[in-house]
Amino acid sequence: MAATNRVDDSKVDALLERARREIDEGLLPSCQLALALDGEVIVDQCYGDSNVDTRYVIFSCTKGLVAGAVWMAFGDGILAPDQKVCEVIPEFGTNGKDVITVEQLLMHTSGFPRAPMGPDVWADREKRLERYAKWRLNWDPGTRMEYHPTSAHWVLADLVQQASGQDYRQFVAERITGPLNLKGLSLGAPVDEQDGIATLAGVGELPDPDEVERLFGVREIPLGEVTEEALLHFNEPDAKAVGVPGGGGVARACDIALYYQALLHNPGGLWDQEVLDDGTGVIRTTFPDPLIGGVSANRTRGMVVAGGDGKAAFRGFGRTASARTFGHMGAGGQVAWADPETGLSFCYLTNGLDANPLRSGRRGTSLSSKAAACVP
Repeated sequence: MAATNRVDDSKVDALLERARREIDEGLLPSCQLALALDGEVIVDQCYGDSNVDTRYVIFSCTKGLVAGAVWMAFGDGILAPDQKVCEVIPEFGTNGKDVITVEQLLMHTSGFPRAPMGPDVWADREKRLERYAKWRLNWDPGTRMEYHPTSAHWVLADLVQQASGQDYRQFVAERITGPLNLKGLSLGAPVDEQDGIATLAGVGELPDPDEVERLFGVREIPLGEVTEEALLHFNEPDAKAVGVPGGGGVARACDIALYYQALLHNPGGLWDQEVLDDGTGVIRTTFPDPLIGGVSANRTRGMVVAGGDGKAAFRGFGRTASARTFGHMGAGGQVAWADPETGLSFCYLTNGLDANPLRSGRRGTSLSSKAAACVP
């Protein structure tokens, strides 16, 4: 039970009951969730085939960690939001990409959402640079928003690496996860250190096309590169070792909840405060996001903000968190956010990859709504 009188224990019970439901029903093999407040974990629970030390592949929740690394580079003065990518990575400046800025990468407005970067290239930086030179634009940078599942964050990672002179994974370890003592969170898990990472499993069935059409106007949800096959690839030891910056981090729920506490409180001045406030609170693009039915993207330089337009649930934040709540969700139903109004942070992780994204989305909405209500 929660170890603070600021939390409503009955609301915590309701949250835990909701998290346990699909484990008891046999849909999900396991899940893990954590609430944190005032810099401390107050709820740390798991269900199914897991324990509180089990680590999970967190998919696009990784983007929130990479954003934190880029913000540090901004604070160090080695990168800048309006800086052209090609000024740091010359190989990138081909085929009209010479105009793209670091900020556009963070906001998914850079124009190459489907640029290919497969496992045959991931682990070799020279091959990545060669691949950047071949990439072409799908649309003019800065003119629209479309989610870049992995492409933009590969460039962000290599920007941090080039600007700092340090491997991007080591930069994250030495500047973020180490100082914050986040023992289970890493961007890349060496092959000999992968014990205790939950095995991913496909579960459930595809959604009813009629329901999809009623909600989104199309009969099939476009998955792009975020297919079950692609996600299950992260069961491979080599894939987990690479540390794919757009979706290959591993963590416990308590690590993510504490990371978001750090974003709220900036312990030891880890980040430049002005940069941190901007990244967690200033919405810089409201272009419609086609992935969530054309709802305003509400993206900062690296995060998504719930917003006060009544559409927060579409963005993964549920219905009870404040408009200022920020975070980044992940494929397969992963949830991660912090609410500056209450000081609460929340993370939910599962290794069950539901084939029905509508059900997964409703689960996230319900869990987030119940989590945010735990602190009045």
